[in-house]
Amino acid sequence: MYGYHGKALIVDLSTRSHRWETISEKVLRGFIGGIGLGTYLLYKYCPAGADPLGPDNPLIFVGSPLVGSRLTTSSKFAVMTKSPLTGFIGDSLSSSFLATELKKSCGDALIIVGGAETPTLLFIEDGVPQFLDAADLMGLGTFDTEQAVKEKLGRQTRVASIGPAGENLVRYASIANDGGRQAGRCGPGAVMGSKNLKALALHGSQTVEVAEPVATHEYGIDLSKRSLGAATEKYRDLGTMANVTVFNRLGTLPTRNFRESSFEGAERVSGEHLHQEHLAKNASCANCTIGCEKILVTSDEGKKTKGRMEYESLFALGPLCGVDDPNTVIRAAAICDDLGMDTISAGVTIAWAMECFETGLLTADDTGGIDLRFGNGQAVLDMLELIGHRQDLGSLLAEGTRKASQRLGGGSGDWAMHVKGLELPGYEPRSLKTMALGLAVTPRGACHNRSSAYEADFSERVDRLTVDDTRGLIAAESEDFEAVLDSLIWCKFLRKAFNDFYQESAQVYTMITGWDMSPGELKQAGERIHNLKKLFNIREGWRRQDDSLPPRTLQEELPTGIVAGVGLTQEELDYMIAGYYRARGWNEDGSVPDTKLAELGLLDLLPESSSVTNSA
Repeated sequence: MYGYHGKALIVDLSTRSHRWETISEKVLRGFIGGIGLGTYLLYKYCPAGADPLGPDNPLIFVGSPLVGSRLTTSSKFAVMTKSPLTGFIGDSLSSSFLATELKKSCGDALIIVGGAETPTLLFIEDGVPQFLDAADLMGLGTFDTEQAVKEKLGRQTRVASIGPAGENLVRYASIANDGGRQAGRCGPGAVMGSKNLKALALHGSQTVEVAEPVATHEYGIDLSKRSLGAATEKYRDLGTMANVTVFNRLGTLPTRNFRESSFEGAERVSGEHLHQEHLAKNASCANCTIGCEKILVTSDEGKKTKGRMEYESLFALGPLCGVDDPNTVIRAAAICDDLGMDTISAGVTIAWAMECFETGLLTADDTGGIDLRFGNGQAVLDMLELIGHRQDLGSLLAEGTRKASQRLGGGSGDWAMHVKGLELPGYEPRSLKTMALGLAVTPRGACHNRSSAYEADFSERVDRLTVDDTRGLIAAESEDFEAVLDSLIWCKFLRKAFNDFYQESAQVYTMITGWDMSPGELKQAGERIHNLKKLFNIREGWRRQDDSLPPRTLQEELPTGIVAGVGLTQEELDYMIAGYYRARGWNEDGSVPDTKLAELGLLDLLPESSSVTNSA
């Protein structure tokens, strides 16, 4: 077999045992790898109704056929689990050398089940696990944890770990790897913590051959050249931090918990300013020619801090909290990475709490004396530490905005900015109507990475401030495209460097695996993967009303700037959702008919032990 091992390693932390499970060619072709194969494995190994923080919920690390091929940006892996934030499918991606080590040591996927009785370091070398004591690692941040594991096991090991946030079951805890890169969204770090698994260390020598090595190498040279062209210039120069200035000008920069869509302090936290005044160095993920990563350093009189920065962290910890001090935002991002915590959910949750403080629902007694008003950067830093250690008010905020607002009450759910429990990214849905639909319907919850619907809004294809009947198909096609991208796995920043994405990706798949794959088959695989995500959610209790947006976005018009007076009504959103369901070939209530399952071959591909339940 080329490109794949054709097997997954299953490790049971409860019994300290392991076994290999065969993955058929039919399944590999049908779900490709990464997010796609991970969705299949999660559907198979996660029992219906499993507690996300219980031992039955699997934690799955998945590679792809491209890993190890040396094609640019291909060293990526997916983490799949049932999300403790949403109760639905939880998937995250990360780029690092851990991806190649995963493939060398665990086949095509590592499936971790059960839970350890004591803090554990799981060391897997060439498919053989060792269950080591991790008591001495508890309480350490992710950076110190990785260093300690490498000192114990050797510098050649690759490490994935959790920090205090994961240990304390913060529902948006992340999994760190390769010196601070994060599998960030949906709370996989909390699942890892619930299993008493402090760190995973991998080392292996298993290899997989490529069917056409010469052709793959020649194609790789050409693609690498294209990756340094105009299509990626933004990412190479300022990185995604460049979005701050553009979004602010267009009225799409969420500010002060989405009350506004432009920020008067945007220039101070703009990509241009940060690049000029705070850039320490540029960095690249494993096997990447683009190098979008920006390492920033503080420049004030406080303790010098270095941290990774991109748009989503910048938006969530800056404008959304009303903070315009770049030094504070750099420190906040670094704290999140060390605690092992998703910057988006952390920032959105703190912004929700700031609004609760300003309305009087939270008082100084609740905050321990912290002045939790918008614009107070020190309050953001203090609350991040409290959240990561689940201390005082931090214990409530560690639950995420949905659960926190349900517990606090007082109407605070109206400004709890989440979809299905996952906090919104930095795109204002009222001034980006296609993206509004994408945020509402994506199975993962509010997400800019599983739906690229915003690209239509930023183009001349549609009027971003109005709705029409084209949006459903646009959103569906963007989700299927992202599913293929995330399953092969290509970096999203490479997507516009392809002359014909499906044609070239199908060609690459054939060169690596030796299996013929047409562009149409690859495109259908994306649709198949997305439909299986939906089936998982339906099985776990999804209902039509879960496809919606926060009340604020449907009740309040934008107050300032060039988009003043623009709003989004429930009727407009329902109109777009109905068109989306039609474009997907789903029933009016959003359930998936058997005819669609048969069309996509899902009735034949679903695990035998799984039952299809499509009622919604």
